[in-house]
Amino acid sequence: MARLLILFTFLFAVVSAAAAAEDMSIITYDEQHPAKGLVRSEDEVKEMFESWLVKHGKSYNAVDEKDKRFKIFKDNLKYIDEKNSLENRSYKLGLNRFADITNEEYRTGYLGSKTRRNMVTSKSDRYAPAAGDSLPDSIDWREKGAVTGVKDQGSCGSCWAFSTIAAVEGVNQLATGNLISLSEQELVDCDRKINQGCNGGDMDYAFQFIIKNGGIDSEEDYPYTGKDGKCDSYRQNNAKVASIDGYEDVPINNEKALQKAVASQPVSVAIEAGGYDFQLYTSGIFTGSCGTDLDHGVAAVGYGSENGVDYWIIKNSWGDYWGEKGYVRMQRNVKAKTGLCGIAMEASYPTKTGDNPPPSPPSPPSPTPTPPSPSPSVCDQFNACPASTTCCCVFPFGNYCFAWGCCPLDSAVCCEDHYSCCPHDYPVCHVRSGTCTKKKNNPLGVKAMTRIPAQPMWAFKNAGKKGTSS
Repeated sequence: MARLLILFTFLFAVVSAAAAAEDMSIITYDEQHPAKGLVRSEDEVKEMFESWLVKHGKSYNAVDEKDKRFKIFKDNLKYIDEKNSLENRSYKLGLNRFADITNEEYRTGYLGSKTRRNMVTSKSDRYAPAAGDSLPDSIDWREKGAVTGVKDQGSCGSCWAFSTIAAVEGVNQLATGNLISLSEQELVDCDRKINQGCNGGDMDYAFQFIIKNGGIDSEEDYPYTGKDGKCDSYRQNNAKVASIDGYEDVPINNEKALQKAVASQPVSVAIEAGGYDFQLYTSGIFTGSCGTDLDHGVAAVGYGSENGVDYWIIKNSWGDYWGEKGYVRMQRNVKAKTGLCGIAMEASYPTKTGDNPPPSPPSPPSPTPTPPSPSPSVCDQFNACPASTTCCCVFPFGNYCFAWGCCPLDSAVCCEDHYSCCPHDYPVCHVRSGTCTKKKNNPLGVKAMTRIPAQPMWAFKNAGKKGTSS
């Protein structure tokens, strides 16, 4: 009997410890952690996640995807809170557009600069530091009208194209007085001799393409799609609104030379941007840890100083929901000759003195593709729901669902009664009253929806497949 009691006590202790570990949310931490005293409840984090989803227009259709993304969001929030609690840091992290993805997903989907191995570079001493140089203490080419608005490359590794185009837009404005938004998509589709579209590329090769092609089309005429496409040969050969005469490389590993170049025009630069801090950067002068494995193309469009810290003004291509409305200020004049994150290693710029090509005839409209059939929401290998609905289990048993229902809403919340469901922006189910609210004790809400029976998979044989279930 005593042995059974000891065994029972031991098992109870193990289970209790496991339960305690389970209850210790990955974003609920106390004074043993760097973020001292900061405690976030699960409800608070869920509310933050739902607000973030609305702000960024995010929804998830794959099976269990929302739960997966919420767990990643919690991990990222924990990291953000810990880092922001540290003293004497010149930058902050935040819940930017990358708050629901892992660092591996971020590096795979949003970086794409290829280092120029075995490339014959275009060396120049134009911006080599010289005795008597007098450079401005600060410059911002945005204020001088040489920088277009922040663009968004999406989940295509085309950063090299955006870096190239930013530099060409700048030099074209300085030479002609006209700021024209140019086409990154033409580079993605047509510059294929060495560069690889959404799989990465190099700015110098892109400059070569523009020179050989006799110019580049406008973004308005050849708009960005965020994916690899077939080169529009008519636009490539006939629609050229801006040209460059040549390109040159800034003397390598020399921030003073880079400063001299940026004082004269926007410059294409490559950096290592794969770190966790860079992913979640939201404001301030970035001084974080990074190496020189160059994996991202951006544009240096100015420089300055704040509170004794020198910085570069960097235009990124991740939209205005990242960083300082799409920009990052990176520490300048660091000890390493490569510059922070290798910014001084592979900087280059286009040259231009002549006029642009004469106006080209308007491009013919592109054929309108046939829209794809709406994809069903996949519940399991046998059942599915119509497109833009959510699979909800009607008859669960353990980890298996014997019957599925369809909530007539996209990314809906399935209520515990296995009968009703709520919109994703009103995630709290009140089963007894049949209503949905944004918060647990919020008196304002909407009426819950009723599920309809799911259908067998063969009923959707002519449509694509996507998943969303709870």
